[in-house]
Amino acid sequence: MKRLENKVSIITGAAQGIGLSTALKFASEGAIVIVCDVKQAGVDEAVAQCQALGAQATGYVMDVTQRATVDAVVASVKAKFGRIDVLVNNAGITQDARLQKMTLEQFDRVIDVNLRGVFHCSQAVADTMVAQGAGVILNASSVVGLYGNFGQTNYAATKFGVIGFTKTWSRELGPKGVRVNAVAPGFITTPMVAAMPEKVLKDLEAKVPLKRLGKPEEIANVYAFLASDEASYINGTVIEVSGGMSL
Repeated sequence: MKRLENKVSIITGAAQGIGLSTALKFASEGAIVIVCDVKQAGVDEAVAQCQALGAQATGYVMDVTQRATVDAVVASVKAKFGRIDVLVNNAGITQDARLQKMTLEQFDRVIDVNLRGVFHCSQAVADTMVAQGAGVILNASSVVGLYGNFGQTNYAATKFGVIGFTKTWSRELGPKGVRVNAVAPGFITTPMVAAMPEKVLKDLEAKVPLKRLGKPEEIANVYAFLASDEASYINGTVIEVSGGMSL
């Protein structure tokens, strides 16, 4: 039997990067994959790729900052499949600037997607998971959320905040059978990172003991493990997946 056989799994930001790799990994592990992202074309393509792996998959255009939309998607998934087993809060953005240069719009937008969006999605599924007596919520933090990073006041604050969510919800929901964990990726070869200057990328590689950036599937593998029953006693933890860059 596959590790995530028939687990109804909602993945946000699932049309590219780590989110897409996670959707495909979950599909290959037998999950029922619910692809959520902000653009229809990306959602459709990700759903098709999951289905090509033999998985049952469906997609929704969803902006995690819009609570009414989030609630509607969760209600639709529950109505269709009868349960929700896994939520991967992967959706996130960056709008970098130094403290003295950061606009209020840049600050607010990143807080809205990366922090408030995680709250919206988690609160929307929590009642269902508690009623089932089982469920897994996985939050995307970052090494930036452990150590900070130049030019990322807003992003670092959200990724630190997500760890706070994880620690708190694992205490609240753990007694009800719901596990909550976070993954803190290092620098991974995603479209978001690819936009960085070549010299910056080379400097990042040099700082990692493994001397390379990570691959999206290397993060997806950790999400799949944490979502599975193999991780049944892991709760309230943050797993850094960074090639050792923080050593």
